[in-house]
Amino acid sequence: MQANKIPVILLPGGVMPAALAYADLVDALGADVDARPKELEIYAGDEPPEGWGLHTEVGGISRLADEAGFERFHLVGYSGGGASSLAFCATHPDRLLSLALSEPAWAGNEGQSDKERSRWQEFDRIGRLPPQEMMPAFVRAQIREGVDAPAPPQGDPPPWMRTRPAGLKAFIEEFNGGTLDMERLRTFDRPVLFTLGGKSHPDYYAEIAKRLDGVFPDFTLDVFEERHHFDPPHRVEPERYAKSLRALWDRAAAER
Repeated sequence: MQANKIPVILLPGGVMPAALAYADLVDALGADVDARPKELEIYAGDEPPEGWGLHTEVGGISRLADEAGFERFHLVGYSGGGASSLAFCATHPDRLLSLALSEPAWAGNEGQSDKERSRWQEFDRIGRLPPQEMMPAFVRAQIREGVDAPAPPQGDPPPWMRTRPAGLKAFIEEFNGGTLDMERLRTFDRPVLFTLGGKSHPDYYAEIAKRLDGVFPDFTLDVFEERHHFDPPHRVEPERYAKSLRALWDRAAAER
């Protein structure tokens, strides 16, 4: 850990690698933040590791924190990384100074609304499609109706993209059968920030936000009206998102 710097671990979603996803945010956070973008453990090789689950991601976060010298730290997670962050919070709450969730892909199955369950059933169906059909459907299903989906990238896909369909399917399978210790989360007394895109599908991430608002004692919702799940604030509005994170961290410091 770099002396006198704010310790932060940043977890990406299930598609873009951490270094690419968080490059602009790391710059926006400034020199007094020791920000560590961390790739998901599921992409450590060409295929998801044998026996992979959210516990694998939790272990990876712990290892990075130990290597960085972070006894306690701020955790920021988006999409699949947000689900992994929730799992870490439920397992090691004493290590977190704060928790920032940007549209977590999953927040346990307990207490899901009918809208959330219906949307999850659609994700489950999409996860069984062939790869060439899966990715466009996966994107479309997470964006509000009437909002244009982002155009697919031109040219050959980057090498890391070949691992993503299998990784996303593994996440969906894990979420279907997974459990999250909601009672443990209810005792987490550190500040929690939930960032929501106004153009994301309202039947999923907004529903998760409502549910978690009733779980965490110190919960703040920050809506970025022009964003959706595939143009998230950390990439498109890094300066504003950095300000939101700093406000969270200032609150956490005042409450220590």
